Amino acid sequence: MAAVVDFSKVSIRRGNSYLLNQIDLKVEEGERWVIVGPNGSGKSTLLSVMSAQTHPSEGTAALLGETLGRVDVFELRPRIGVTSALVSARIPRSEKVRDVVVSAAYGVLGRWRETYDSFDYERADDLMAALNVYRLADRTFGTLSEGEKKRVEICRALMTDPELLVLDE
Repeated sequence: MAAVVDFSKVSIRRGNSYLLNQIDLKVEEGERWVIVGPNGSGKSTLLSVMSAQTHPSEGTAALLGETLGRVDVFELRPRIGVTSALVSARIPRSEKVRDVVVSAAYGVLGRWRETYDSFDYERADDLMAALNVYRLADRTFGTLSEGEKKRVEICRALMTDPELLVLDE
């Protein structure tokens, strides 16, 4: 069985500075990890690689048996559920909550021309009910409290029944 996360000497460099430097990390199926550290230590950057949002500058990052740089990330990302401030900031404030959740089925932020079937809406409604945000389904994301936003983001992260779940703050 392949590791869910398998990083070998992963580095992220911006200019002359390293945000991550030579990280080795292996997460096996069924394991749960918590990454702690001070502000600016690279936690969110590490999770950005772990969610296939960022490619390493150096090293090898494999997720769910696929190596970043050798896989179509648009096929990989729906297999990974993500919540983070970076994702939250990209959700259109005018987007209805139900659409924020259901659009995860295509791995997009903001409704475009994609169509969803009744299964997608039923899944979104079930998740919103389970996390006690169903009553917010027709509200816009920008009108929610921070706590409500976090619960909606968790619904979104769970929408595709992900093989890997990455929760940043």
